[in-house]
This record gives sequence, C-alpha cells and structure tokens, in this order.
Amino acid sequence: MKVKAAVIEEIGAPWRISEVDLGDPVEGEVQVRLAASGLCHSDAHVVSGGSPVPFMPVLGGHEGAGIVTKVGPGVSRLAEGDHVVLAFIPACGTCPSCASGLQNLCDEGAGLLTGQAISDKTYRVTRDGDPVIQMCLLGTFAPYVTVNQASVVKIEDDIPLETAALLGCGVSTGWGSATEIGDTRPGDTVVVMGIGGVGINAIQGAAFAGARYVVAIDPVDFKRKKALEFGATHSYASVEDAAAEIPEFTWGKMAQVTIITVGEIHGEHIQQALSLTAKGGQVIVTGMGDFTQSTVDLNLFELTLLQKRVQGAIFGGVGPRTQIPKLLDLYRTGQLKLDELVTTRYRLEDINQGYQDMFDGKNLRGLVVYSDADY
Repeated sequence: MKVKAAVIEEIGAPWRISEVDLGDPVEGEVQVRLAASGLCHSDAHVVSGGSPVPFMPVLGGHEGAGIVTKVGPGVSRLAEGDHVVLAFIPACGTCPSCASGLQNLCDEGAGLLTGQAISDKTYRVTRDGDPVIQMCLLGTFAPYVTVNQASVVKIEDDIPLETAALLGCGVSTGWGSATEIGDTRPGDTVVVMGIGGVGINAIQGAAFAGARYVVAIDPVDFKRKKALEFGATHSYASVEDAAAEIPEFTWGKMAQVTIITVGEIHGEHIQQALSLTAKGGQVIVTGMGDFTQSTVDLNLFELTLLQKRVQGAIFGGVGPRTQIPKLLDLYRTGQLKLDELVTTRYRLEDINQGYQDMFDGKNLRGLVVYSDADY
C-alpha cells in the first residue's frame, strides 16, 4: 500500500513529506494503523549525522501506538483489532540477551539503524523500488507501519492511544533511568541534567521512588518550571548553579544518582555529573552523543578514591514487555503523568515546526497525531 511519510533525504536536510510503498506483513510481522507518534530527539541525531545509517532516505519516528490491521504468518500473540504500543528496542525473547533477562539489550537491536526487517533482512518500506530505512525498524512518521512482533506490546483497549505512544521510548527510558538502572532509594538525592521528553520522566521516576530531593538542571525556564510540576524539589539553570547549593541541603553528601538526559551528550558532561555525585554514587548516561565521539572528561582520581560509577542505560535498563504494562498501571492509578507531557500536537505535514519547537525549548514532548485524512 502507498502511504505518506516524513523522510530524511540527506544529512542536515529538513523532513520531507513523501509517498512510500509499505509492504504487507511476512512471517512474524503485523501491520499497525497508528494513532500518534512522538517527536523524539533521537531522530534528530539521524538528521545531524550523529547516529550512523548506511544510506538515505530514512523514514523517521520510533514512538507510536495504534491498532493492528493485518497479521502475518506465524504470529500467535497478536490479532487484528489489538491495541498496541511500538517499542523502539525489539525484544525477541529467545536470543541470549533476552533469555538472561536483558530484553532491553535484545540482540535484534543490532539492526535498528539498518532498516533490514528482523524476519527476512529485506526492506518493508520502499520508494520507486528502492529501499527506505525505517527508524528503529519502526518508522512511525507514517500513519501505517509494518513491523516485527518483537517490537510490539499489546495493551488494554481503554488506554488512549495518543497517550500510550509516548511509552515506546521517552517515558520508559526516563522513568527506568531513575527507578530501575538508577535504583533510586527512599531518601536519596537525584539530579537530572536536561529536562526534555526523557529527563522529565526521570524526574517523575525519582519522585515516585521516594527521593527526598529531586534536582532538575536545564537552561530553559519553561522546562525548569515544568520539572517542579512533575516532582522536582529544586531547579537550576546550570550545573554550576546546582553545584553551589546542593551541598547545603544534602549536608555535603551530594547526589546518590545523577542522570544525564541532555539532548546531545558531550564529553564534558560526564565530569560535570560526577562532580554532583556522592561518594559511592552513580552517574547514569541516558542521553545520546555523536557516534564518532570517544573522548570524555573524567577525573580518575575522583572516580577511584570516591568509588563512583558511570553507567550506560538503554530503555531505562528494563525490557519493554515489563516496563510498558507496569507504567500503564501507574498511569491508571494517577501515579504517572502521561497526558500532561504533551505540550503541542502537530499534523505530519508540520513535523519540521515540531522539531524546531523542540530545539527552541518550547515542548516537553511534541506529538504527531493522525486523522482520517491520513489513512
């Protein structure tokens, strides 16, 4: 079938609305009609060249939720009419990583930026007969997607699909960075550097886990104010401002957990985070940097003698089949804010404006919403 899609034609170019061909599901795949797609900074890394892809064009988008419209052979867990969330990291359930409890590190994740379908290593999206890469094997900047069942999580029918779309990346990643891999404990101090779609949910997660102090750092006043609404106790415009005051209210202990969720990590952010972290504490590196960057600022004397840790994190350190249903339960009971995360809704045709609003610090999370005119 032919669908419209937002694609990137070359590094640094704006998103372009183009017509592409979407293939039917093959073995192990389903087709989904999407209700909405989140605008995440990770797609901007593809635009800038910070995340490597083998060729262009790329069909963007990796946060989405919708309804299954077609089911391919060999699919047993899903049926037409099911409501689902698409997870940006697949979880096949059988590879060594999944079998050892690390579904967020599923071996199928190695192909996320190749566009090659898990089922047969071909391309489900083409244009004029040439392959188009689906971002994270999803490509949610189109009203329909054909994806492997490993990337699909079934949810209850009464959950608003627009809201559920955010769980495929930003919410799960931020929340888990504080609660799971960050292991925030009651009474801890948690610092979150960068308050965007991921960082705001690290704020929520830290508050839920019982942190005594939750410190938000972001240069944008709008985001600092929002952080206080989502559970932060303190907010600062810079690391320097935070470093001047955190010792006062922590009695010199600093933060047990510091989470880096800036839009693009640079080498200097690691030492900045370590300087805010307590003896025996840890820095959680959640944000993404350019794949070519391998140099960081790191005081090895401090790292060793104060027994601090630097820990990478993907999808918050927990698998999507565990995290997404759990977060929906918290949403039902009012312990997780989802609807309030969406600052602005856009048509697919306005996607470049959506990303500009993100860069300008106007949105916690922008959302592309599909209507009958898109299907």
